[in-house]
Amino acid sequence: MLSSISPLGERARASRWWVTTTAYVLGSLVGGLALGGLFGLLGSAVPDPVRSSPWALGLAAALLLLGLALDLRLGGLSLPSWQRQVDEQWLTRYRGWVYGVGFGAQLGFGLVTIITSSTTYAVALLALLSGSPGAGLLLGGVFGLVRALPSVLMAGVRDRAGLHRIFSTVEKWANPADVIARVALAAGAVALGVAAVGS
Repeated sequence: MLSSISPLGERARASRWWVTTTAYVLGSLVGGLALGGLFGLLGSAVPDPVRSSPWALGLAAALLLLGLALDLRLGGLSLPSWQRQVDEQWLTRYRGWVYGVGFGAQLGFGLVTIITSSTTYAVALLALLSGSPGAGLLLGGVFGLVRALPSVLMAGVRDRAGLHRIFSTVEKWANPADVIARVALAAGAVALGVAAVGS
């Protein structure tokens, strides 16, 4: 989205970047809330003793470890994913706030476009395991908001050189972000495993 919704691109389309980006961030937040709330609601239909049982916690820990292994491409395997991305024709078909909301909602929900990290599945799994729509909303909201925040980096872009500096910064932080996501998956799996043993 950084290359699609930039001050330069929005200016060329006669749109205001701050309007489109605000719509994108809000759309992503709403998409994340929908993801977390839906899975939290589904989890609330499962009785507490089942969700907190050692086998359920152990299974969740194993799934997080499986996601980590797929992210690392161990054994040549890769993460299952749709091959669908947002429709870039919207950029010329609709107003900026419309595609901002539309793109944000799809990417914030996370499961309807290309899934690049198992953290997307982990958010859904943990919201389900929480058994609480409120906890699910919190998890999903944070997920959706964090996914959209890199777009705010574009605020100071005035020319192509500025655009390339942002791309370089994002590329520089890609590996550390991957490491943080993988550590979070491993830590989540350990916490769930400890909870399974202790329950």
